[in-house]
Amino acid sequence: MADKDPETMQQEMQSLKEKILQVNRDLFILEEDLLFPSSTQVNVFVSYDALEYFQLDGVSLKINDRPISNHLYTERELKAMNRGAVQRLFTGNLPVGEHELVAVVTGVGPEGRDYKRAVSMAFEKTSGTKYIELTIEGDDLRKQPGFRLKQWE
Repeated sequence: MADKDPETMQQEMQSLKEKILQVNRDLFILEEDLLFPSSTQVNVFVSYDALEYFQLDGVSLKINDRPISNHLYTERELKAMNRGAVQRLFTGNLPVGEHELVAVVTGVGPEGRDYKRAVSMAFEKTSGTKYIELTIEGDDLRKQPGFRLKQWE
C-alpha cells in the first residue's frame, strides 16, 4: 500500500472528525428522547424584563411540593436575559394528571430592598410535551416587578 500524502491524510482526518461529531449529536438526541420522552416531558423556562424595578438573584421551582430546580444567576446570564434571552430552568418527566408548579423568585426590588415572591399555577399534564414560562416583567403603573406563570400553547 502506497504512503498517503499529508494533504490526503488531513482530509481523511477532517472527514472522520465530522462523522464523529454527527454520531455524537445523534447520541445526544437519542439520550434526550430516552430520558425525557415527549409523552411525559415538562419544560419550564424563565424570561426577564424588569431591570428598572428588580434585580434577579435566583429562582427555585417545586412541582407538587417537591423541589426540582434552583438557579442563582450570574451577571453574564442576567445581561443575556436583559437582551431577550429565555432560559430553560427545568426539563423532566411527569405522569398525566393534575400538578402544581410553584416558583420562588429572589432578588433586589425597588429602593434596594431584598425581594422574595412566590407564584404558583395548577396545570394538567396531558400526553405530549408541556411548556411553562415564568415571566418577570416590570409594572410601570405600580413601579414594581410582576411575576406570572403561563403555559405555551
